[in-house]
Formats: sequence, structure tokens, C-alpha cells
Amino acid sequence: MRITLGVTGGVAAYKAAELVRLLQQDAFIVQVVMTRGAREFITPLTFAALSGQKVITDLFEKSSSGEANLESAIEHIAVAQRTDLLLVAPATADILAKFARGVADDFLTTLYLATTAPVVVAPAMNVNMWNHAATQENIQVLRARGVKIVNPDEGYLACGMTGAGRLAGQQEIVAAVRETLYAQKDLCGQTVLVTAGPTCEDLDPVRYLTNRSSGKMGYAVAEAAARRGARVFLISGPVSLETPAGVERINIRTAEEMQRAVAQKFPGSSIAIFAAAVADYRPTEMQPEKLKRNKEPLTIRLEPTPDILAEAARTKGDRLIVGFAAETQNVAENARKKLASKNADLLVANDVTAEGAGFDHDTNIVTLFSRDGRDLALPKLSKSEVAQRILDEVVRLRALRNVQHSPV
Repeated sequence: MRITLGVTGGVAAYKAAELVRLLQQDAFIVQVVMTRGAREFITPLTFAALSGQKVITDLFEKSSSGEANLESAIEHIAVAQRTDLLLVAPATADILAKFARGVADDFLTTLYLATTAPVVVAPAMNVNMWNHAATQENIQVLRARGVKIVNPDEGYLACGMTGAGRLAGQQEIVAAVRETLYAQKDLCGQTVLVTAGPTCEDLDPVRYLTNRSSGKMGYAVAEAAARRGARVFLISGPVSLETPAGVERINIRTAEEMQRAVAQKFPGSSIAIFAAAVADYRPTEMQPEKLKRNKEPLTIRLEPTPDILAEAARTKGDRLIVGFAAETQNVAENARKKLASKNADLLVANDVTAEGAGFDHDTNIVTLFSRDGRDLALPKLSKSEVAQRILDEVVRLRALRNVQHSPV
């Protein structure tokens, strides 16, 4: 997807450089448009180097002869048509007023009027300017028109005053972009069950067997499903992640506890996504006391844990089931075998040894193997973007199933 980032003339303009990097981590193509005031704080070259895209600074660019370039005269239309979202950060009081009143006196304001893409605006200014009745009136006008406003933070400002007006955090702004782009509610009426994180299988009172799963992938899926309108149950192993907004979380520790939680929530679900890294084996018995170190080799007997995905799939009915496969070799071959043997509808597979994929990364590189024979290899994306692509495929498979089951 393509984001147009408008940068206006405020002290916070330098923070837009970090925004470019964060948006690129979500696999967005970012093109920057700068106002004249913005160029007083940061150079176009900085954004060109970071984005790899042309930085637009004027409505009418001059050719080498000094004459207006004809192509630049209609470039705002071309940019308006190809952008998926217009983000303005920082947005000054001046640009808010121009947007609200329809003033089109530079490239950014003209682009705003020409685009039909969603718009996200992150204001930053002096506290008195932010609180002024004119600014607040302009904010209300823009909100009424559907513009997403990311309210400024409170704190110490560059002018020496304290209060609201500081540019919101970059992560908050990126989250607003994601929320706006993925605002479709195509999972309304669905109940989605998601498992995430590792399980811990006790060996003695102080030791246990586990794995390196951080839960980030499963939590990203749960968050994305909730934003797309679903009721979401998240059955989570021990992780240090916050519960996504709108998600009902059930904490478990062992594979057996996860099995019981899934058995309780699975009957009421319409979609089940098994992203947890469940331990395949557990000690045959837990030792009542801590095992003491000695010079002799230690042998521990292990037994298989419940195959939660396979158990659920045996009684799936009309539910759509998604499984995950973390592989270290023969990814495609092993994934197709698991897709068939587990009776899943979609299998998300990756090579956990690949750079930027696997456990505890913020990115992932996966291939989606569908029961209908479609294999979709994705590039390295943020886990939040991977989650959206997984859900896109879930929606596609549900629509396909509805067509197949509809009367002729």
C-alpha cells in the first residue's frame, strides 16, 4: 500500500523521518510531500534518502530553463489517485485551517482536496494555539468530514510551555494509520478463537520445558480480527504482551490447560486460528522436589502433549481452521503435509531460521497454503501486516465456501 506523508512547518517535523521508517516496516511505500515551512526544519534530501521516493515540495516545479514543468501542474492529481492514505504529521494550525476551509494554495492542500483516500492528521503546535477556539472548530469540521485526528500529547513543548500540543508518539500515529486502512468490518458477526504464545511443561518446582515463542504473531492476529469486527477469544500462554483492545483473553500455562480452554471456547467459534507454539512433549511426571545436580547423566522420560489443532479439526463442522507451522527445512513440503493431516483450511508456514522471521521478531516471512490449492508467498512484513494478510485469506476462503454451498 502507498502512504503519502505530508510534513508541515513545525519543530516536530524532524520526527516525521522516524515515521517514514516505521511505516516502511509495515511494508508501506511512503512518498513525502513537504510544505515550504517544513523545509525550514528538515531537508527534502533526508526524506528522499529514507523513502527512496521523490519528495514533492512545490505545486509547480521549475525545469532547468526556469520554466514551469507541465507534468508538475497535474502531479497532485496523479498522487491523489495512487495514494491509499494521506497522513499529515506534524500538522500545524495553519494546515488544519486550510484543510477545513478548502484553501488550496500549495501541493499538500491541493492534494487534500483532490484525493478520495482516507486522511489521518496528527497536529502539533503551541498549547494555546491548540486550545484556541478557531483550531478546535477546524478540528471538529475535519472530524465531521471523516478525517482521523490523532490528538497531540501533553508535556513540555519546544516553546517552553507545558500542555497539550506535542506530536503524538510515532507508534500511536502508525496504529491510527493501520486502523484507518483496515477499518473494514468484514468479520462482523464472527467469533474468532486465537491461540498464542508458548506453553510451559513442568519438570520440577523450578524447571520447565518451553520454547522461544513471544506470542507476537498470535496477538497481532487477535488484534486485527477485533478491529475487523469479530468477537475474539485469545487463549494465551505466558507472554509479556498487553491484551489487544476489544479482545477477551484467557491465560493458560500448559498444553493441557490450553486444550481445556480451547475445548470450552471452540464450540462457540466460527473461525479458529491456532498460532500458539504448543510444546510437543512434556515430562512423564513432574518431580515433587527440585532435581539436584550430580555427576551422573540425567534421563528424563517425555510423553506427547495433546494435539490441540488436530482434535479441534476433527469436529470443526462449518468452522474455518487456520494452523501454523514453524519449520527449519523443507517448508513447503512439510506445510502441505500438515495442512492435509490436520484437516486445516489454511496453513501459515515459515522458516524460523530465516533472517527477520520466526520467534521474537517484529517481522515475519510466511507462505499461506490454502486447502483450495492456492499458495501465497509473502515478503518480509511486520507481524501486524502478516495478520491482516492471513485474515484477508480467511475472508476469501469463507466467501468461496459460501458460494460453493449456496443453492444453484
